[in-house]
Amino acid sequence: MSTIRLTMAQALLRFLDNQYISIDGEETKFIAGVMGIFGHGNVTGIGEALERSPGSLQYVQGKNEQGMANAATAYAKQMNRRQIFACTSSIGPGALNMVTTAGTASVNRIPLLLLPGDNFASRQPDPVLQQLEVSSDYTVAATDCFKPVSKYWDRIVRPEQLMNAAINAMRVLTDPADTGTVTLALPQDVQAEAYDYPEAFFSKRVHYVERRLPARDAVQRAVELIKSKKRPIIIAGGGVRYSAASDELKAFAEALGIPVAETQAGKGSISWKHPLNVGGIGVTGALAANKLAKEADLIIGVGTRYSDFTTASKSAFLHPEAQFLNININGMDSAKLGGLSLTGDAKETLAMLKDSLADISFSGSYGGEVARLRTEWENEVDRLYALEWEGGLAQTRALGVINETIGEDAVVVCAAGSLPGDLQRLWRVGKPGGYHMEYGFSCMGYEVSGAFGAALAEKDRDVYALVGDGSYLMLHSELVTSLQEGRKLTILLFDNHGYQCIHNLQRGNGSDGFGNEFRYREAETGRYTGDFMPIDFAAHARSLGAASYKANTAEELREAIVQAKQETRTTLIEIPVVPGTNTDGYESWWNVGVPAVSESGKVLEAHAEMQKRLQTAKAY
Repeated sequence: MSTIRLTMAQALLRFLDNQYISIDGEETKFIAGVMGIFGHGNVTGIGEALERSPGSLQYVQGKNEQGMANAATAYAKQMNRRQIFACTSSIGPGALNMVTTAGTASVNRIPLLLLPGDNFASRQPDPVLQQLEVSSDYTVAATDCFKPVSKYWDRIVRPEQLMNAAINAMRVLTDPADTGTVTLALPQDVQAEAYDYPEAFFSKRVHYVERRLPARDAVQRAVELIKSKKRPIIIAGGGVRYSAASDELKAFAEALGIPVAETQAGKGSISWKHPLNVGGIGVTGALAANKLAKEADLIIGVGTRYSDFTTASKSAFLHPEAQFLNININGMDSAKLGGLSLTGDAKETLAMLKDSLADISFSGSYGGEVARLRTEWENEVDRLYALEWEGGLAQTRALGVINETIGEDAVVVCAAGSLPGDLQRLWRVGKPGGYHMEYGFSCMGYEVSGAFGAALAEKDRDVYALVGDGSYLMLHSELVTSLQEGRKLTILLFDNHGYQCIHNLQRGNGSDGFGNEFRYREAETGRYTGDFMPIDFAAHARSLGAASYKANTAEELREAIVQAKQETRTTLIEIPVVPGTNTDGYESWWNVGVPAVSESGKVLEAHAEMQKRLQTAKAY
């Protein structure tokens, strides 16, 4: 057996550089490169290997570990999970900065490979800088924090362990049913230790992703269930996108005449112009979808994990005989809500169901109802897009200008605050892949770094980060990386003076508003009740090297977007909007838990209203 002597870090990179994924006969190099911030724990191990022997792996220098991991997650999402970047960090705080993103990737079912440095396996220099010392269990290190947020976790304490760990890592990263974060904790001494690795370990490996078919008996049960119903509705989730099942979804819906509602991850699965697309569903959903959901006797979930936003805290489906049919590659998701489980690939399963249901149609059951509801909702979107607000620019008006101006090819990236609700309800997606929403974790700070990752993936499309001032302040470091890499993105910063989404949620449940606006603390009250803080975000972006504009009116915003398109580097447009001018309601409800005991009568009233709502929510 031929061998080659390499350090563990060198061997890891050589292995990663030879991994490929094949889907429907299309082969793609799986690891594009490594994003990293060096420190003790990785600079003399993986750092040296990246410097001297990276192969074809591209190195991207991060500015914040969470930010670069967000960018890697967004890259994989925008590539429909067919190519990824790995992320390397030092031990201690550098590693722990990536824990939030590890959760983000796992919740969203996005492959993310993390390579954090770890304590010395030899324990001879203990305790090293940034090392945890747990007196009851000396094997515990900072990297153990990745265990609950990783789909696969391993610590390589001997260089030969890499071979088993790396193969297991690839197994999970390329598994459409159970992908997410993979964490390989790398002790800093072991990274530099040598081993005679078999040359075969570094041979090209192709990971074939086979489209898993549902059981034949399960398909027949699904056919009988669909035939027994009169008012079905489809919920299109992210699995439609990752399975590349948009055409099959459209064909299935058209053949049977079933309206299609969308989750955040599934938005854009079929065109917003399609006569059966009834828009977003649930807490941040559209009126058309939510009205149809209330009277649906069958909910066909395709590639959705049924978050509480999708189900409106299980209050969205009120028909007394409502049942669920769940098409999902993930067995846990296909079993949710007591539904009939159809575990398999969305693309193949929808095609099988369509062929088996060629003799029925639900078009007559709805008559002209779907068209009427669609028209009503599109008129409401037009109204909100044109809404003029005394005292400033309404958030919905700003979104209307943006949607009309950026072009159909553009990609918009968002994650947190009030913008995701407005976008799910109002945004008219241009072309496939144009709507990039991280709403599994709704991770504040994802927006700018996520847009950088999307820009790396989309070299021929304009990428826009839609971000609130709160999220921007929380994490904007990869703006600098975008300048360094020459990957332009445009940041549309909505300045509403604070965490206004949660401020609205507070006040909607009896609070007078507390701790969520960016105001000065007043000496008399001891609270943040003073004037709004004047923050010049445009000037801040310029100080980092970006171009910037400020738009106070709809006309200025339209002109700023046009000017930004001409810029060759990352650009920020600061958009002051009137707080509270976002959308809300549309026959949906979100259970957030309201105190049963309070000094405020308004809170007690809100609690009573919550109890009434709970009576309509179903227990599954």
